Order: sequence, then C-alpha cells, then structure tokens
Amino acid sequence: MIAVNYSTLRNNMKMYFDKVTEDQDTMIVTRKNDNIVIMSQNYYESLMETLYLTGNEANHKHLMKSLEQLKNGDAKTHDIVEE
Repeated sequence: MIAVNYSTLRNNMKMYFDKVTEDQDTMIVTRKNDNIVIMSQNYYESLMETLYLTGNEANHKHLMKSLEQLKNGDAKTHDIVEE
C-alpha cells in the first residue's frame, strides 16, 4: 500500500495513478482530518465481487469447501458442452 500526502499526489498524480493501476495496489492520501483511499476500478470491482460472494454465509461455506477440495486435489475438470 502506498501512502502519500495530498500535495505530493497533486504534483505527481499521473505517476501515482499509473502505479496504483499497474500494481493493482491501493493508495492512502493522507490529509489533516480524514484520509482517502484510491484504487483502480478493476481492483474495486474485484473487491466488491469478493464481498458479494462471501457476504452470504451459505455461499461463503460453499466457496470455502470448494477451495479445500481444490487444495486437496479433489477438483474435477469438465469439457464445455456447446449447444
């Protein structure tokens, strides 16, 4: 995670925005009262999707079970059937 103050960000905005986008990283912009977080749209959408998928307890348990099966080598591959 990058942390930068507002003045430094303003003077080097392109460089910082490129770094956030390329590294899929977040940046904290420090301010006197309240800091701000900046992230790429792709990173934000990925985060929101993860929150959605794990936000439901039943879905979260199903995902964790699937990950455990994958880790244990119990995953199965299937051919895609086109209609």
